[in-house]
Amino acid sequence: MTNYFRDYANLCFEAFGDRVKHWVTFSDPRTMAEKGYETGHHAPGLKLHGTGLYKAAHHIIKAHAQAWHSYNNTWRSKQQGLVGISLNCDWGEPVDMSNPKDIEAAERYLQFCLGWFANPIYAGDYPQVMKERVGRKSAEQGLDMSRLPAFSLQEKSYIKGTSDFLGLGHFTTRYITERNYPSRQGPSYQNDRDLVELVDPNWPDLGSKWLYSVPWGFRRLLNFAQTQYGDPPIYVMENGASQKLHCTQLCDEWRIQYLKGYINEMLKEPLLSHMQMATEIVVPTVCTLCVLITAVLLMLLLRSQS
Repeated sequence: MTNYFRDYANLCFEAFGDRVKHWVTFSDPRTMAEKGYETGHHAPGLKLHGTGLYKAAHHIIKAHAQAWHSYNNTWRSKQQGLVGISLNCDWGEPVDMSNPKDIEAAERYLQFCLGWFANPIYAGDYPQVMKERVGRKSAEQGLDMSRLPAFSLQEKSYIKGTSDFLGLGHFTTRYITERNYPSRQGPSYQNDRDLVELVDPNWPDLGSKWLYSVPWGFRRLLNFAQTQYGDPPIYVMENGASQKLHCTQLCDEWRIQYLKGYINEMLKEPLLSHMQMATEIVVPTVCTLCVLITAVLLMLLLRSQS
């Protein structure tokens, strides 16, 4: 399967590489794996609890590496482009900063979310906490092998370093606290993490039931990614707020405040020199504002001439 993806990527590089200089192999692969192979909410709709999502992610990571190597070996010298991956993750904040278990749970939340894909690419293997947790629970469930697949030494070397930039998608934050799920409950991604996600009722809620505006969490996630993965170039690929109300006129105040808060957190030093924004929400908004400002200036110019 990974070879098919490599062939598809090569076709894209050949057809569009003279114009496209920034490539993303996969966008939000965690959701693809979890929703497609754990909950069944997305295609292919499988509910292979605690197994399917890890196998799917394993193939996605290897497919990404093959596409990167193909570009690096065949196309980079001619096209001078960059190849990366885009990973989505919320920030996990410990409920009680004085409780070591909550601090560990928040770290585990991030490793099972962002580290799941980023760690193999930047460090050559899955996060240690994932290997230990899933391995231990697999043994307690009577399995001879961990439900989390293992990379061979050759695969670790092949995958490590296969990203010219880190694409990052982020929307909101969760408070995290420790909760031990007995292994006898059966395998699942939720049970493997041993934690609970909470929200602050005072956080501004937006259009979707899962979305709350927590700008400070964005900055903490960016700092985490910088320090955890060796200060890579980071492109913000996804961020924004969904529709809150059905309006017959323009009523976007909550979205303006959301974007303003998150952009300001990103622009604070020392992150500014390392960050580039390429979001599907913000860029069109900025372009629209430029068009509106141009139209207003043109109208004023025409009035002054008349």
